[in-house]
Amino acid sequence: MNTQPIILFDGVCNFCNSAVNFVIKRDKKGIIKFAPLQSTTGQQLLKQHNLPTEEMNSFVFIDGDVAYTRSTASIKLCKYLGGLWPLCKAFIIVPKFIRDGLYNWIAKNRYRWFGQRESCMIPTPEVRARFLQ
Repeated sequence: MNTQPIILFDGVCNFCNSAVNFVIKRDKKGIIKFAPLQSTTGQQLLKQHNLPTEEMNSFVFIDGDVAYTRSTASIKLCKYLGGLWPLCKAFIIVPKFIRDGLYNWIAKNRYRWFGQRESCMIPTPEVRARFLQ
């Protein structure tokens, strides 16, 4: 069982990297760890949770021994953020097919709208310890 929550994200997606930076700024306690889906750790965690290792259209939020994907991952993540973000847990009442429909539409178009990088982001020294190898 993981002791700290982990976000697995598409390391070459500009939108995903912006989302990671968003979380870093709002996770004031520095609880959440990060790993690109493409990394060795990311691939191992995907296998451990019986998730596809080739699909990069969802970020994964691992909390304890449960892995959440798509819109549910986004909602579950909010409880760790500062400010009013924990109130977003109320969106769990929206039917999953609606939440995931919107999530899938954004995921499908994220490279076109936001672009992609040649490689995974390199974190600043202050947050490097939060990234898993």
